[in-house]
Amino acid sequence: MEHIARFFFGVSGNVISLFFLLSPVVTFWRIIKRKSTEDFSGVPYNMTLLNCLLSAWYGLPFVSPNNILVTTINGTGSAIEAIYVVIFLIYAERKSRLRMLGLLGVVVTIFTTVVLVSLLALHGNGRKVFCGLAATIFSICMYASPLSIMKLVIKTKSVEFMPFLLSLAVFLCGTSWFIYGLLGMDPFIYIPNGCGSFLGLVQLILYFIYRKNKGPAAAPAGKGDPATAVDEVEDAKKTAATVEMGEAKVNVPDTTAVDESAVAAQV
Repeated sequence: MEHIARFFFGVSGNVISLFFLLSPVVTFWRIIKRKSTEDFSGVPYNMTLLNCLLSAWYGLPFVSPNNILVTTINGTGSAIEAIYVVIFLIYAERKSRLRMLGLLGVVVTIFTTVVLVSLLALHGNGRKVFCGLAATIFSICMYASPLSIMKLVIKTKSVEFMPFLLSLAVFLCGTSWFIYGLLGMDPFIYIPNGCGSFLGLVQLILYFIYRKNKGPAAAPAGKGDPATAVDEVEDAKKTAATVEMGEAKVNVPDTTAVDESAVAAQV
C-alpha cells in the first residue's frame, strides 16, 4: 500500500511539474515574435536547468534506487529548459548573451563535476549523499526565489504580480513531492519540497489577505507624491517580470519559478 501511495504522489508530482516547466511557453513565444528578450532575465532558466540536471542524475538507479519518477520529470525538464536557454541566447543583446554564456558555462561545469566525482570517487551511499546534497541545495535556492514576490505583495498590498493559480501550483507541487519523499524516507526529496510546500502555503495566505487588491491603486498611499507612487509601481513591475520568468520550474520536486502565465517545480 505504501508503494502504491508513493507511486501516486510521484505521478501527480510529475504532472504538476510538467505544467510548471511548460508555463514559460507564452513568454518565449512573445520573445520570438518580438525578436527581443526585452527586460526579462535569463538567469532563472540557467539555474532551473542546473537544478533539473542534478535532480535527474540523483534519481538514476545507480545513484538513488527507486526514484525513477524523479529522473523522468527532471530529464524532461532539462530538455525543456535547454530549449529556453537557447532561445534566450538567440534573441538576447550581445552583452546579455555573453553573461548568459558565462553562466551556462558555470552550469555545465558544476554538473560535470558532480557527475565525475560521483562516478569516479564515490560508491554506494556516499554517492547518493553527495548527489543528493547537490540537488537539495539548488532545489532550496529555487524554491526561495518567490520570496522577492512575497515581499513585493506585502509592500504594495497588492496581488497583481502573484497570480492565485501559480501560488496554488507551487503549493501542490511541493506537497506532492514532499509526501513522495516522506513515504520513501528520502530527506533529499522531502526537505527541499517541504520548504517549497511551506512557501507555497505562505503565498496562498498572502493572496487571501490582499486578494481584493489587484492593481497599481493598491500601492501604499500617503507616503509621498503621486509621481513617487507611479515610480514604485513601475519598479514593482520590472521586479515581477524577472521573478515570474524564473519560477517556471520549479524544482521538480524542487524547484519551482514564476512566469507570466504560470509557474514550474522539481526534486
